[in-house]
Amino acid sequence: MIRLEIIANNSVEENILDEFKSSGVAKHYTKIPNIHGVGSSGSRLGDPIWPEENFSFVIWCEEEEAALIKEAVKRVKSSFPNEGVKVFSLSSVS
Repeated sequence: MIRLEIIANNSVEENILDEFKSSGVAKHYTKIPNIHGVGSSGSRLGDPIWPEENFSFVIWCEEEEAALIKEAVKRVKSSFPNEGVKVFSLSSVS
């Protein structure tokens, strides 16, 4: 099993979900809304100075599906190069 964590700007959430749907992946996920932080794409703190916010999807899946999800996220990232879109993965230890 692979744990994927996708962290992205709120502005691309629907685009990511559309890619998941068209690819037939990530039918089950956990969404964490309103994430604040500072990353390589800048500050997202939800305050008057840095008003943008991120969200996160956490998905547990098999390796084959993880590869398809990463490709779907990559397509969104290429369509919106100035928005923060990151995907991280961890393998479970059996």
